[in-house]
Amino acid sequence: MRHRSLLVLTTVITTGALTLTACGSRDEAKGGDKADGSKTVVVIGVDAPLTGSLSALGQGIKNSVDLAAKTANKNNEVPGIEFKVEALDDQAVPASGQANATKLVGNKDVVGVVGPLNSGVAQQMQGVFASANLAQVSPANTNPALSQGDNWGKGEFKRPFKTYFRTAATDVVQGKFAAQYLFKDAGKKKVFVVDDKQTYGAGLAAIFSDEFKKLGGEVVGTDHVTVKETDFSSTADKVKASGADSVYFGGQYPEGGLLADQVKKAGANIPLMGGDGIQDPAFITASGEANEGDLSTSIGYPVEKLPTAKTFIADYQAGGYKDPYAAYGGYSYDAGWSVVQAVKAVVAANGGKLPTDARAKVVEALGKVSFEGVTGKVAFDEYGDTTNKQLTVYKVEGGKWVDVKSDTFNQ
Repeated sequence: MRHRSLLVLTTVITTGALTLTACGSRDEAKGGDKADGSKTVVVIGVDAPLTGSLSALGQGIKNSVDLAAKTANKNNEVPGIEFKVEALDDQAVPASGQANATKLVGNKDVVGVVGPLNSGVAQQMQGVFASANLAQVSPANTNPALSQGDNWGKGEFKRPFKTYFRTAATDVVQGKFAAQYLFKDAGKKKVFVVDDKQTYGAGLAAIFSDEFKKLGGEVVGTDHVTVKETDFSSTADKVKASGADSVYFGGQYPEGGLLADQVKKAGANIPLMGGDGIQDPAFITASGEANEGDLSTSIGYPVEKLPTAKTFIADYQAGGYKDPYAAYGGYSYDAGWSVVQAVKAVVAANGGKLPTDARAKVVEALGKVSFEGVTGKVAFDEYGDTTNKQLTVYKVEGGKWVDVKSDTFNQ
């Protein structure tokens, strides 16, 4: 990659004076180095759970976008433009995400937003951003309906909002990939499926179940758990009684770790598998029992093993961030960098200045971006989905997640 090491800086929260509207204004186009040598400020918004049970993932998202903005500034990636970041906390709550979307729309310096983490939160934000022609690029949303419409499962694909993009592969890819690994590679034939009743978890579990049955496997039971509850003993007892040789969980790591623990305490010494929502060290620490052999899938290849990620990892460490970049750091950096590249294209096409209709122009430019990012080739298809369909299966070994299989999904 072309990025260099960064100085240690702090995230800047900006409410700016530059007027950028979706429909333009009476002001002339602004941008470029000014007479006093100053630059035009462009803000990249970030929405993620910065507090609460999923903050380990949210902080990694925020910091990685911050790193992208600082890298762009240090390298003078877009002459005349200074990138800053405004990060808002949604606490993984849809209503908070919607309020944050309204706030980011109201800051006229914001030309693109990275986030959110949760698909359910994204559902409440999409319309707000679309009404203002403000682009959002999620590094983590995986629900197919966000980009392909509610009838995607029936083969009817219709993009709901042209302003929505993502660097993460969808659950169609992830759920099928997980089912194929569990059935073919792990040799499991009888699975008990549990979900947390949320958009992400329920959708992922349904896709997994359909594929597992198509492969010849049997879903011997299903159940649901409630987010933020901690006693899943009744579900664990059902798993034990079903004779399942494995559990698939659609949800996040706080509940997933506890469920894995309680299934084993119930006497079912079988692996639990989940999606990228459980692929976090906190899943392991949440379990009081040895959870060796539990499995997860995650989008992309392990960042630490990608040659394209070496500079990102070094710069992140040099940046002095107190929280790790976590599961979505590389995808968040690439999401932020895609906004930078879109702004770069817009400014170049406008004689080196930022146009008054910058937001709408950035949306158009995002559909055409193509670059080698931290996670590999970054580009978007006609639905705003990533063209990168790489995934990895991880297993808990020796108290940590270890990658056991990486591949490109081609089905």
